[in-house]
Amino acid sequence: MSEASNDSRPGRGTGRIAEDGVFVVGTDTGVGKTVVTAGLTGWLRETGTEAVAVKPCQTGYPPDDDAAFVESVCGTADAAVCLQRLSPPLAPEVAAWEADDDVTLSYESIRDGVADVVAGSETAIVEGIGGLRVPLADDREVIDLVADIGLPALVVARSGLGTLNHTALTVQALRQRGVPVVGVVLNEYEGETTAERTNPDGIERMTDCTVWPVPPLDIESPESVIDGLRAHLQQSVLRPAIEQ
Repeated sequence: MSEASNDSRPGRGTGRIAEDGVFVVGTDTGVGKTVVTAGLTGWLRETGTEAVAVKPCQTGYPPDDDAAFVESVCGTADAAVCLQRLSPPLAPEVAAWEADDDVTLSYESIRDGVADVVAGSETAIVEGIGGLRVPLADDREVIDLVADIGLPALVVARSGLGTLNHTALTVQALRQRGVPVVGVVLNEYEGETTAERTNPDGIERMTDCTVWPVPPLDIESPESVIDGLRAHLQQSVLRPAIEQ
């Protein structure tokens, strides 16, 4: 894929992760944000950067535990932080309402908790929850958290039919909130259909973002997750983080 535009206006594709980190956002739930987060965190740590993955709120716990997956890939418990875990597999705001125990979930506590980890980390990889319009707490959504934290966003999307619309709308929503977009990862890319084969160039034209197709990775193998991200994202995506 071609490099993103060098246009420095806010929201344009940068093609690079900022020194203090990136916010990994998805076009939907189940698109592969956790795999990308784990791969980036492990890749950075292998370069000598003390990267930390941050999950603001985990729902569906257990069995879902994104921070634990990152820790497993990186081989160390200090590679990830989860600020809140809720059992119902629902949007955080709804999961807090439905939780059996008395759960208090506030947007302010989520925002401040993420900001504290970002401020105290050499590089933070913050992983979103579902898509941008997922309710977090106090009638605030994931996109509010992305905008408030102030990191550039890396969009993770499905590779097949339907991703043009979802990805373009996600990038547009981020730019409307002044969030720079690093680029787009098309996850589990195999190129088996016409839609898949034409989507990378289509998304580049529609969004002016760098697009990285990433094939299915063996998530049971830490080396596969880290090496897979390293092999399919240009080395330049980490350049600011490893040249501090």
